[in-house]
Amino acid sequence: MEYTTFDLVVPHSRASPPPAARSPSAPSHAWPREGRTYAAAVLDRGGAAVTDAGRTVDRMIDLRSDTVTKPCAGMRAAMASAEVGDDVFGDDMTVKQLESAVAERFGKRAAVFTPTGTMANLIAVMAHTWERGSEYILGDKAHIFLYEQGGGSQLGGAHPRTVPTCADGTLPLDLLAAAVRDDDQHYPITKLICLENTHNKCGGLALPRSYVRSVSDFKNSRGLALHVDGARVWNAMVAQKADGSELGEGVDSIAVCLSKGLGAPAGSLLVGSVEIIARARRLRKALGGGMRQTGVLAAAGLYALTHNLERLSEDHEHARALGEGLAGLSGLHVNMDGIQTNLVFFNVTPAAPLDAAALVGACAERGVRFLQFDGSLCRMATHLHHREADVRRTLEVVRQVLEDADADDHNDHAGTGKT
Repeated sequence: MEYTTFDLVVPHSRASPPPAARSPSAPSHAWPREGRTYAAAVLDRGGAAVTDAGRTVDRMIDLRSDTVTKPCAGMRAAMASAEVGDDVFGDDMTVKQLESAVAERFGKRAAVFTPTGTMANLIAVMAHTWERGSEYILGDKAHIFLYEQGGGSQLGGAHPRTVPTCADGTLPLDLLAAAVRDDDQHYPITKLICLENTHNKCGGLALPRSYVRSVSDFKNSRGLALHVDGARVWNAMVAQKADGSELGEGVDSIAVCLSKGLGAPAGSLLVGSVEIIARARRLRKALGGGMRQTGVLAAAGLYALTHNLERLSEDHEHARALGEGLAGLSGLHVNMDGIQTNLVFFNVTPAAPLDAAALVGACAERGVRFLQFDGSLCRMATHLHHREADVRRTLEVVRQVLEDADADDHNDHAGTGKT
């Protein structure tokens, strides 16, 4: 039997502390944070996975992120047959078609294709804070602030100012108003407000359109710009049954991702005015994002928009089913009101027989992968590779792990005379 090796995340349990130092031979990508080790696993040609614990599963159900999807045969065919040209010279017609289609969808006049969402957000921040020493306001739970290396200050000379993020992903208008700097030589100059839709750290919630309009009205009154990190804005569109133009109304720029729910292998776009996108193209070149025959990736994006957008509602249904099932398991807490799109967050409570890290590791050994997000908080992300059977299997695995851990606790207590 032929096997293909891959890395399997196994977080340490309470009984197994992390090593003092990582092995120098281990690849750097295998160590995203302390307290995790990686165990070898194999995948046979039929899709069966065998973990280092010797456990065989039908196939891995990967709920770590919606970025783990692989192109289907139709998408690969579209990529293979794409008309390409040198995009830096403006010769790639497939890229132009994608940029035009996405700009029009969001009611904007222009768009630029970027390799990643991080680059699209960075370009947006730099384009709106063109003068060095400018400041941008964003939430303290924003992906731009937490997970993008502070690129606006590191590379763009722009200073971030955070305000507390509400549970629904919004930033209170009174706090935004208080964060705008006075015209004083001691202060940076406020230029930009950044929102996130849907909001990752707030459970994948879609921002209310009325709220975005109110922020737009506020920024207009203060002469500011408004950027939206819309990595999962497609999920917001489907959840709110809204057109892209409705979500883009009053917004100066939006960064949209093709490689999350839409299932493309790579790529994002920044959409906005002709002036902002012209500036963005200069910044893209400086940041190393000017690619050549990019039509092979743009073709994947066009295919995704045609075939994978409306089906996002299936991911939302699967997320809801997962949440309902997890909420029925002892030791787990799920805020069902927080499940609007494809992200499911749940807490492993003190009543559970194991902690979040051990739960993630034990489920991975049984063929279900998801993330320990923060402390006791875990996240599952549904995507186009999942079916109803995967939801049922995931819930069964989590239930079995909890029950087995509970039985082990009872056995340990019995062995020591404790009850």
